Amino acid sequence: MKEGIHPNYREVCFVDLSNGFQFVTRSTVQTKETIKLDDGRELPLVKLETSSESHPFYTGTQKSVDNLGGRVEKFRNKFARVGIKK
Repeated sequence: MKEGIHPNYREVCFVDLSNGFQFVTRSTVQTKETIKLDDGRELPLVKLETSSESHPFYTGTQKSVDNLGGRVEKFRNKFARVGIKK
């Protein structure tokens, strides 16, 4: 590998802001903030709006659009004629 052309690949702490879930993984993301972990390590910090711990798809709380009081059918009926050329 050539020296000086690759980004710095290191351990980074990601924090889900919606529930405080933290996980450490390796990344090249650039950040100005750091966090001190319980084990004494100080790592770069990346704040996330959502992660697999809080996203409805992964937590099983996702609602099907078809089951929300017929909203899909209402939309289809309202716009059924749009786009039909006669």
